[in-house]
Amino acid sequence: MANLESMRTKRIRNDIIFHVFVILLGYVMLYPILWMVANSFKTTQEIFGNASLIPKEIHLDNYSRGWAFNKSTTFTTFFKNSFFYTILSTIGAVLSSAIVAYGFARIKFRGHNFWYACMFLTLMLPYQVVMIPQFILFKNIGWINTFLPLIVPQFTGQAFFIFLTVQFIRGIPKELDESAMIDGCNKFSIFTRIIFPNITPALITSTIFSFYWRWDDFLGPLLYLNKPKNFTVSLALRMFSDPQTSTDWGAIFAMGTLSLVPVIAIFLVFQKYIVQGLVTTGMKD
Repeated sequence: MANLESMRTKRIRNDIIFHVFVILLGYVMLYPILWMVANSFKTTQEIFGNASLIPKEIHLDNYSRGWAFNKSTTFTTFFKNSFFYTILSTIGAVLSSAIVAYGFARIKFRGHNFWYACMFLTLMLPYQVVMIPQFILFKNIGWINTFLPLIVPQFTGQAFFIFLTVQFIRGIPKELDESAMIDGCNKFSIFTRIIFPNITPALITSTIFSFYWRWDDFLGPLLYLNKPKNFTVSLALRMFSDPQTSTDWGAIFAMGTLSLVPVIAIFLVFQKYIVQGLVTTGMKD
């Protein structure tokens, strides 16, 4: 009886230590976001003079000033541009990657392993290596200052999403493909009717990651977009900072907070699919 009581006490103590550690770690990880949200309600003077997360006085006008931007172009335009770029790029990346992954996972062709290895190696290729050649190419065909250089390449498949989906497809029994072929389905019908509906977790995981990467993308729009009317949210936030004049830090933090709303909403709605998609990846070779 004494041993049972001792074990129960030890388990409770360990649970308390674990939860305290997790809460402290969570606070450390969330502190930058909490700090940004708190500063979105402060004046510039209070931002640099008060480190507390609780503002002395709430200034909601930071959001109205930030949204108005320079009055001729408001953040409505920037958010529209970001959603346009992010949604089209995400659709192209996810669908094209699923089709390519189906080819690698189910169709045997000459050089299959070689091309799969080449695709996989591109995961280790830094964007800076292809940045200049791509810019020269898109400049020569007249795509500069349009969204085409940012969106069109996404429709050729993304290596990480292809790898993720290939591993998921390999976990689907091939007997389903064979049964469909007996019923008269071709490879395209097998993909649309059998494979595609059964890789939903992988598709949603790819969608979430693609949405995050495109929404936060700064370098791509910086290279190809020159006119403010085409700027995304990430570029617009950079335009707030002006070394030659006083910077409205309250408005910057306010718009930075709003820019996180789509990302947080996507994560809260689909977080279970991220875990499911990543856990399933690599289960079968």
